[in-house]
Amino acid sequence: MKTIAFIACVLFFGSLSAVGVAAPSFQGQSITMIIGFAPGGGTDASGRLIAQYLARHLPGSPGVIVRNVPGADGLTALNYFVQQVKPDGLTITMGSSTQADPLFYRAPQSHYDPTKFEFVGGVGRGGTVLLIRSDARKRLTDKSRPPVVMGALGGVPRSGMLMTAWGIEYLGWNAKWVLGYRGTNDLMIALDRGEVEMTSTANMFQINKLMQGGKFAILTQSGSLQDGQVVGRPDFGDTPIFSEQMEGKIKDPLAEKGFEFWRAQSSIDKWLALPPGTPKEIVEVYRNAYHELASDPEFTDLGKRISEDFAPMSHQDVEFLIKTLGESSPEALSYTKVLLRKQGVQAAK
Repeated sequence: MKTIAFIACVLFFGSLSAVGVAAPSFQGQSITMIIGFAPGGGTDASGRLIAQYLARHLPGSPGVIVRNVPGADGLTALNYFVQQVKPDGLTITMGSSTQADPLFYRAPQSHYDPTKFEFVGGVGRGGTVLLIRSDARKRLTDKSRPPVVMGALGGVPRSGMLMTAWGIEYLGWNAKWVLGYRGTNDLMIALDRGEVEMTSTANMFQINKLMQGGKFAILTQSGSLQDGQVVGRPDFGDTPIFSEQMEGKIKDPLAEKGFEFWRAQSSIDKWLALPPGTPKEIVEVYRNAYHELASDPEFTDLGKRISEDFAPMSHQDVEFLIKTLGESSPEALSYTKVLLRKQGVQAAK
């Protein structure tokens, strides 16, 4: 009798275990994707594309409805996401790099912490390059000659442009900043005319156009995070990866933390997440579905029509980047601004 009772218990609890790990199905249900920006922007375009393909790969092929909740650069949407949304797998969010920035979400009016989200996947930028005029390249390492002019947009330079700040400080680059250009097109025209001699972009059309004729060279590239490794963009050939050039150059722990923050900030872009507390089995279903859609050539081809540097990212890479950002101290967050002020960029307050 004891043997029979034991077998019955095994069968009973085994069946419960099987039920517990059964993949959830969303058949007949609708999933809402919340996007914290108005229709038409990059986050919205990426989110709508992912929503279309996510519906095909989730069990039960549910409908996915995109809901735009603009306000306060995405703050309104994510406050709603953590305060009002049930963690039942029926609501997801497509987030942006702004919403992952601790300088942004540590504000008093913010009620969310992205490090606590359940990440499904994301879209990376593919990598940024520093373009330099070929006739100015030798001057970059010769401080006896006039510095190379680095062009940037008005205000604080964008993350890709900040490679120059680190290069001046730790690689001994002979360069100076000129800021104030209204947009990327103006900056590219200035580079072509020789008003500036170096700048940063990720736009392959602009890169290919400028590279024709040998007047310009790619100095370095930021690379992108793939499967835990920083890798170069295939389009850029053997161009050095900036983080590899920086290895061993920084000795100060605070500066190292500042560099880690910059590297994560320059790599994160769009990300897909479920609310904190979502059951593990639901999270796993979403991650599997995203992995499948990211492997679909049709999906990536359409993504590159949105942006040439469209590059799907795994949930592990997104989680690593957002946790790196979230663990950064206020001093590390502001380190690049310290470098810029040291280099005469007074716009960095």
